[in-house]
Amino acid sequence: MIVQDHPHFCNMPEDMRYYRPEHFEEGFIEKSMVFLLPERLRKFRRNLWHVRRNPGDDAVYMPLFRVTCLLPSEPAPAGLQGPFDVYPFYSRTTKTRSRELDYYVLLIFRDRMSWMRCKALLEKS
Repeated sequence: MIVQDHPHFCNMPEDMRYYRPEHFEEGFIEKSMVFLLPERLRKFRRNLWHVRRNPGDDAVYMPLFRVTCLLPSEPAPAGLQGPFDVYPFYSRTTKTRSRELDYYVLLIFRDRMSWMRCKALLEKS
């Protein structure tokens, strides 16, 4: 997997959680979700992005938008349900009638040092 303009990425940690509305709006559901980032990853909250595979290219993904993040020490968002575990929610591929939708929420990085610090923190969990 290659993320356009971001040579390094990490998957979400197992202890990641999210809040969601009772009913999702049209479009990407992640726009209405709030992700609860573990405290150890607080410095990387701006690196959590929703990415989608480019049509016609099997290996290149493009960042679409930064997802909203909270830390456990911050108040829970009003009007949302949760927190829920991100897995198994993100372990299934979403399908439309004709094809599978290939998208993820990833921690993406342009510089190697930030990626290495994040990766080390993820391996500690």
